[in-house]
Amino acid sequence: MKYKTIKKLLPVAAGLLLWCTVSAQNYSVATNVLDYVNLGTLNLEASCGLGRQWSVSAGVKYNPFTFGEGTGVFTDRQRSIDAGARFWPWHIYSGWWMSGKLKWQEYNKGGLVSAETLEGDRFGGAFAAGYSFMLNTHLNLDIGLGLWSGYDKYTAYECLKCGRVIGAGEKFFVLPNDILLTISYIF
Repeated sequence: MKYKTIKKLLPVAAGLLLWCTVSAQNYSVATNVLDYVNLGTLNLEASCGLGRQWSVSAGVKYNPFTFGEGTGVFTDRQRSIDAGARFWPWHIYSGWWMSGKLKWQEYNKGGLVSAETLEGDRFGGAFAAGYSFMLNTHLNLDIGLGLWSGYDKYTAYECLKCGRVIGAGEKFFVLPNDILLTISYIF
């Protein structure tokens, strides 16, 4: 099921960025510094302006890392993609902004608080708001907060390594989407 979703979202994101190359003049590439604090989650977002007040973006996050040994193993692995739009009341890439996006995430997390591990797929929509500080002509610092909500299909395991299933299910969720401290390069 997760690969079917990826196959549907990737053409949408690629189409938005391709359309931007024809119609836009401003592009940016960004990375959220705070995601690296989350056990080394690698992340990248590309965006392009559609006019004075709108930009569209596509982003990816990836964390393949597992830490510790024996019973002290913990992880917050994930693969996620998102595509969305951002509204800038003043001008793109400067000042306040609000955004919405669609997001898919495959995750495996556990071992930090208890040995129980959750693994699954999440699909949903996210909303965020923040402020972009222009450091110079090509460099911005963004701060922001977001929430996302949607559908989660998961399996719970007794521990990270043992593979004993203790439950499975599907549920509606509301989670923090991003706590942003982002460095952006504007072309």
